[in-house]
Amino acid sequence: MLLTAQTAAQTAGEGGILNSLMSFAPIILIFVVMYFLMIRPQQKREKKNREMLASLTTGDNVTTIGGICGKIVKIDDDVLTLEVGADKVKLVFERWAIRSVDRPESD
Repeated sequence: MLLTAQTAAQTAGEGGILNSLMSFAPIILIFVVMYFLMIRPQQKREKKNREMLASLTTGDNVTTIGGICGKIVKIDDDVLTLEVGADKVKLVFERWAIRSVDRPESD
C-alpha cells in the first residue's frame, strides 16, 4: 500500500510539471510563428537592401526614396552624385536614400 501511494505521488508530480509545460506551449508556438512570418522575412529584406547599397557603382540608374530617377556619376563613401533630367542636373544624395537600382543594358 505504501509503495502504491509513493508511486501515485511521483506520477502526480511528473504530471504537474508536464501540465505546466503544456500550458506554455501555445505561447512558445506564437513566438515561433511570429519569428517565421514577421521577423525572418524582414531580416532577409534588410540584408538584400544592404547588399544592394554596397554594390552601387558609377553608371547605375537608380531611384531614390523620394522618387527621383537618375544616373550615378560620382561616389564618395556614403555620398552619391546623381545626374537627372535632360539638362543633366547633378544632385547629391546619401547612400541610404537609394530605393532601387536598374543596371545598364551593357551589364
